[in-house]
This record gives sequence, structure tokens and C-alpha cells, in this order.
Amino acid sequence: MRVLVADDDTTCRLVLKAAVERLGHECVTASDGQEAWGLITGARFDVLITDWMMPGLDGPELCRRVRHDNHGTYTYIVLATSLGEREHVVAGMQAGADDYLTKPLDPFDVQTRLIAADRVTGLHKQVKDFQAALEQANGELQQLARTDALTQIGNRLRLHEDLVAIHDRAERYGHGYCVAIFDLDYFKSYNDTYGHLAGDEALRKVARTLAAYCRSGDGTYRYGGEEFVVVLSDQTLDSAIPAVDRLREAIAELRVPHAGRPDPQVVTISAGVASWRPGGETSTEMLERADGALYRAKLGGRNRVMADEDSANAA
Repeated sequence: MRVLVADDDTTCRLVLKAAVERLGHECVTASDGQEAWGLITGARFDVLITDWMMPGLDGPELCRRVRHDNHGTYTYIVLATSLGEREHVVAGMQAGADDYLTKPLDPFDVQTRLIAADRVTGLHKQVKDFQAALEQANGELQQLARTDALTQIGNRLRLHEDLVAIHDRAERYGHGYCVAIFDLDYFKSYNDTYGHLAGDEALRKVARTLAAYCRSGDGTYRYGGEEFVVVLSDQTLDSAIPAVDRLREAIAELRVPHAGRPDPQVVTISAGVASWRPGGETSTEMLERADGALYRAKLGGRNRVMADEDSANAA
């Protein structure tokens, strides 16, 4: 362990240092409380053995400071008092000390306190490591809960959370955005022709391509089944339509064979796009308008992008 000894008595300081080092620990000394505090703020110590009476910053105040500014670590504090000061022990422990030593110091007493310190600080380290592991696991679980298991892009929960944040920003600051809903054309026929495993792989390829071709500030999500959503932040309908059409072209350029559909006999997507309009509309209503545009794209022959009529009229 790293042990800090704070005592204004040179003899006591040297005796303690020798005893600590003889027990196999690293020892640093300070001649008063202020020097000890400066050392503690600059480095981590497992144990602090401090005298009660010191000029300037005394032992109890040093204890209080250490306990107040622990920075996630635990320092085991031993308060050293003379026989005549034993009535101060309780006050010292209330200030933050874990144990006490009575002067003149006995090496045996020092050893027992350090054994206890090693045990307590070890337990604190285990708890801290466990908390860190738990926080990491919780973070990973939260990420998993918001990730589509098949395609590894955002799922509907993540879409809902992101849309709420983007929509609130649009309502507050006027930063417009668009949403696009994509649907794989003739996907049931694809599954019937190639099987569901091939269908899953096609969905993964489409998801990867959408995510790769989107801007870094845009979000890509699996909406359900063979449907995907892309949220295009800070875009108007005029800029979103060509961006979505480039995504459509990127999917067609994958040249994933699809013999169960009319020409071109490759996997394609249709898309409907809606833009944000101020005035109290919810993000859910905006998605519904994009879905209506998608329906018209599919009626119009598929493998195409259609804008929501209300968005187009507003533009």
C-alpha cells in the first residue's frame, strides 16, 4: 500500500516511516497537515496516518477534507494521539478517521492497523470495480435494447427516442428535418424464392448500405419487417428527396438477385418522404405522412421515391 504519514514531530514521523517500510509498504511523509493535504490532492494514498495536533491544518480537519474529496477512492485514515488525548478519539473518528494509534507508537499496533487498512481498502476497490462493471453492463444492455438484433442498426425504441429529441429541437429552434420510410419491394416473393435465411441476409445488406450512405448526423433504423426509417436532420424536402433517391440507387447497385419480381430482377426499395412542418404536429403524425407517401410510391410502380403531398405543397 501507499501510506502517507503526517506528523509535525520529526522523531514520530521517522519512527512511523521505518515501521511502515519494514512491513513492506511504500511510505511518504509530511511535516504538517497542509503539506499532507497538498500531497493527497496530487496523488492517491491507500492509508493516511495523521497526528491530531499539528500547526495550521490539524488532524481532524485533514480527515474531513479527505472524506469530502475522495474522488471515488477510499483512503483508510488512522489518527495518532498521545495518551492524554484519548478523549479526542471519538471526535476524530466522527471527522472521518477509521482507527487510532496511541503514542508512544508500538510497531505491533502499527502492523495491526495496516492489516485492517489493507482489508478495508481492498474491499472498497472490489466494490468500485464491481460498480464499474455493473455500469458498463447496464450501458451495454441499454444499447442492446435500442439495437435491432438482426441488422444491428437502431430499432423502434431508439427511433422514438431520437425523434423526440430532434422534434423538440425543431419546435424550439426551427431546425427542420425530414423522415423517410423505406420498404423492400416484393420482399415476400424474395423470401418465397430464396428462403428466410437469404431474406435475413438481404435485410442486413440493405441496413448496412443505408447506414453507410447516410450522413453522419442522420439516423438509420429498422421500423419492422422489411421497413426502414432514415431521419435526415437539418434538411428540407428539396434537399432530402435527392438524398433519399441516392439511397434508393445504392440499394439497386448492390445487385442482389431477385428472380421473383419484374425487371430489374434485383432487390430494390421504395421510399416515402415527409418534412417537418411547424404548428404542433407530432413526430408520429409526420411518420404517418411519410408512410402515406411510401404507399403512393408502391402504387406508382415501386423502386421510386415519393414526397408526402402536404410536405410538397408546403415546399
